[in-house]
Amino acid sequence: MLETKPATRTRLLAARTSTPGAERGRADLETWKALRAFLIESVDEGATIAAYRPFGAEPGATLEPELPERLTVVYKVLLPVLLPDNDLAWEAVGPLGTQEEGADSPFGGPAAGGAGPDGENGGPSNARLAPEAVGEVAAVIVPGLAVSHDGMRLGRGGGSYDRALARVGPGVPVVALLRDDEFGVPVPAEPHDRPVTGVVTPGRGFVSLR
Repeated sequence: MLETKPATRTRLLAARTSTPGAERGRADLETWKALRAFLIESVDEGATIAAYRPFGAEPGATLEPELPERLTVVYKVLLPVLLPDNDLAWEAVGPLGTQEEGADSPFGGPAAGGAGPDGENGGPSNARLAPEAVGEVAAVIVPGLAVSHDGMRLGRGGGSYDRALARVGPGVPVVALLRDDEFGVPVPAEPHDRPVTGVVTPGRGFVSLR
């Protein structure tokens, strides 16, 4: 019998929070390395990508610098803003703050020093972008609690990302960050659900679902 979505959420959230912090830290670093390798190969430098800021026990939450700031070394990054109707607007985040000249960036090599989406180095932009802005990005990195082998993603139940992903252009990669045992979990599909095109886990690296 297929487990219900609420039951699956409860089980997976409990497993995440029970994982020791040191283990999560090691997993997050491996996840970042695999995500970085995928992006370098698949997305042009300077392109705009939609991402998010992991929190709690989510994959990537232990990273320092945090995930969005790491991404801004190479890309223009949009972060979601939850609206009252559960839709997502977007805000641009500036590049990784001040680094010493010659310091290595999270992408390897010297830290980039170009201007960010708001035209300044460091700091978030205050410009609020409409929900439709996600339709112009070159890649989307999404949170999730599980992804099935056919790409169906289990979120937290609000439906915000399903609405956002409906606006993403054809052929744009949509990648979920997961723990190893969260990939391949059966996820019941509903008419509004939007699949992802790939996942990144610490043990498997990037897995294409196209």
